[in-house]
Amino acid sequence: MQLAIEALEGARRDVMNAHKADEGRLRISAPTWFGKAVLPPILSGFKERYPKMSFEISLSDGLVNIVDDDYDLAIRISSQPSDKFTIWRKIRVVPRILVAAPGSRFVDKQHPSELSSDDCLAYSGESRRENWVLSDGGSSMTIPAGRAFSANNGEVLADMAADGAGVAMLPGFHIAEHLRTGRLVHVLQGWAPPELWLTLYYPPYQALLPRIASFSKFFEEQVASYMVMLD
Repeated sequence: MQLAIEALEGARRDVMNAHKADEGRLRISAPTWFGKAVLPPILSGFKERYPKMSFEISLSDGLVNIVDDDYDLAIRISSQPSDKFTIWRKIRVVPRILVAAPGSRFVDKQHPSELSSDDCLAYSGESRRENWVLSDGGSSMTIPAGRAFSANNGEVLADMAADGAGVAMLPGFHIAEHLRTGRLVHVLQGWAPPELWLTLYYPPYQALLPRIASFSKFFEEQVASYMVMLD
């Protein structure tokens, strides 16, 4: 009985706080790396400004259904959104490059046609194959990737590439340390994949609730400090 009363009281408080910009709870979904490396100081800064706010954070490298899973917003690093049932805000572009281990047979490749599907380590939210579309600015080529290896985590792919297992196509934040230490090098530099977007996703609100709008504004202002980590 007491638990039921506490649950009802919590629900009542949530309804009362829904229209406040500085009070209430935010349920946020974020990619694993981003949630560990970038999100904590942003949350801390927002909490310092709005001490009555509370958070529930879920980290996942797969795409979540923010409506069915009842999230207030989701942070995504993905291709250009095509979801017609949610609202999204583009924060910035996240470029990707092709990388491989120095000294491996992949560093001397001059054209994507020299890569086989087995050479390409695929990123997939469901650990399946993907198609790489690469362009040199004038022509493009599609390579089926992941026949030999795929994973739903960029850090795993970066480590596999650094061990000489193949070529990975990853954004800068997954490979910055490997590039700095020389464990990975940029290959096929004349060829580039489509850019990813850092976006904020929302359920199909008629208008953003004040607490969500205030966090979104703060997030967009603060994430600029971490842009170098996304390149």
